[in-house]
This record gives sequence, structure tokens and C-alpha cells, in this order.
Amino acid sequence: MMPPADDIDRIMAVMQAAFDPVYGEAWTRRQVEDALLVGNCHYRIAEVLGEPAGFTLSRYGFEEEELLLIAVSPDFRRRRIGNQLLQQCKDDARLRGARQLLLEMRSDNPAVHLYRQNGFVQIGTRTNYYRTPGGDRLDAITFRCSL
Repeated sequence: MMPPADDIDRIMAVMQAAFDPVYGEAWTRRQVEDALLVGNCHYRIAEVLGEPAGFTLSRYGFEEEELLLIAVSPDFRRRRIGNQLLQQCKDDARLRGARQLLLEMRSDNPAVHLYRQNGFVQIGTRTNYYRTPGGDRLDAITFRCSL
């Protein structure tokens, strides 16, 4: 079932503000809608005074959850919103029966500190996995957090 259009609008507003176009990491509206239509994808939106501040998008599979996207709008960073969203994602994943939460990110992503502070450990590297719109190749790092 498709979430309300205004929820997608809020996700896209944060997405456009949060992701640097240099890396090409932002999803299109269609990609978000298609993911949420599948039924095993879930989202959370954080708001501050009615403004969209951040979101998570995750996918549940047998006993594990994958954090597909997490973003906090630059105007709301350094307020622990990312920590709160990660904790909610972990709690939601546990309720769905997940025993671990996985994520993958580019190797130079400054959010690595957030993940490590929240119990994630690196379990792998994919060399030259990502390609930026400019053609540069970047390694991907895979993390796991036991639930």
C-alpha cells in the first residue's frame, strides 16, 4: 500500500536537501514509491515543529533489516535526530523479528561516526562499488548491528 503523498513529499524534501549531488546518492521519487509498494519496506519521518527534518527507509527480510537510506536535512543536523532515527529503526526492526540491521555506505561518508556510535561494526568492503555522476569510483563499506 502506497503511503500518503504528503509523506513522500516530506521524504523527498529531506532527500533533496541532505544528499550532495556530487555523489549521486539521492533516490528519485519513483524509486522511493516503488520501494514502498513492495510491502517489506518501511519508513520513518522525523519532524521538528512540523517541518520534515529527517527520515529512514529500510527493508525487512528473514531475520534481518537493511537500512537503505537515512538522511537529516542540513538545517536540523547536530540535534541528535540521526541518533533518534537510527534507534527507532533498530526498535522497529526488532519488532518485525530482525536479529541484525545492515547498511552500506560510501567509504568517505562522514556519517560513519554516527553508525559506530550506535553499535555498527564494519563487516566488509566493496572496492570501487559506487560510481559518482562525474565518473569517480568509490569503495562501499558494509556494516552490521546486532539487535
